[in-house]
Amino acid sequence: MILVENYTYDYFILTFPSQVKNKSLLSIIFILIYLTGVVANTVTIIVIYNDQHLHTPMYLFLCNLSIIDLCYTTITVPKLVYMFLSGIYTLSFTQCFTQMYFFSHLATTEDLLLFIMAYDRYVAICNPLHYHSVLSKKNCLLLMSIAWVSGFFNSSATTFALSKIPMCYSNTVPQFFCEFKAFEKISCPNAGFQFINYLEALTFGLGPFLCCLISYTKVIIIILQIKSSDGKRKAFSTCSSHLMVLTITYGTWVSVYIMPPFKYTQVFELTLSVLYTTITPMLNPLIYSVRNKDVKRAILVMVGDKVKE
Repeated sequence: MILVENYTYDYFILTFPSQVKNKSLLSIIFILIYLTGVVANTVTIIVIYNDQHLHTPMYLFLCNLSIIDLCYTTITVPKLVYMFLSGIYTLSFTQCFTQMYFFSHLATTEDLLLFIMAYDRYVAICNPLHYHSVLSKKNCLLLMSIAWVSGFFNSSATTFALSKIPMCYSNTVPQFFCEFKAFEKISCPNAGFQFINYLEALTFGLGPFLCCLISYTKVIIIILQIKSSDGKRKAFSTCSSHLMVLTITYGTWVSVYIMPPFKYTQVFELTLSVLYTTITPMLNPLIYSVRNKDVKRAILVMVGDKVKE
């Protein structure tokens, strides 16, 4: 059994089983995914910032989601591509835990943001007359501050706790980046950290998910009570994009974190990890843009103004 303090390690990142044969192809695929995500999320942020008609709570939250998605891929994909191209699959203690800290911060913030977006749709459909008072500019900024500050404190606590636990089994991280679940497999059993981990999962994982579920259950009940089919369609269209994002995000997270072990667990986990760390952040702005006429209109206006110049 290995028993060494974390700070003495360089960690070997396992990445993918096919990395030796296909590293050039994998690099190209990840670069294309990364650039597509960067462009899509950057355009979303610029469009929302420039168009006064989009300065509403829903688009403020969408803008924050794009910022998170932009950062998500930036802290994982460039380093992964560098490892593929250089053949150096090691990270120092500082590099690994810095990556882990920022990833955890963004993941926690996104969890809370998805709930805030679900709450926004709940108020808009179930309590429309009080929408602007409930989600005033002051309240929206307060909600966003709570999400980002909560991410900071949660990530700081969990990263610090894990950094103090020595490795008992290996310094090989069975993942393509440094993240908590991968470190649980190689660190020494620690009751205190297990408690923090379960508390984090309950507070920032299961909690927001259940709140989203309750919000949309109430929303669907209200929509079904609308007599006009056109009214039902319009009401549901305001929620459909967010529902798609929720399904993809929570579906992959839940699959990774509560999946029972089986023969091909590592390959399956890596596939799902790629989905929620690279593919989902790329798809989120596309889902909202393609299905949202206000965003499409704002993009066309912005492009038209640039052409006239």
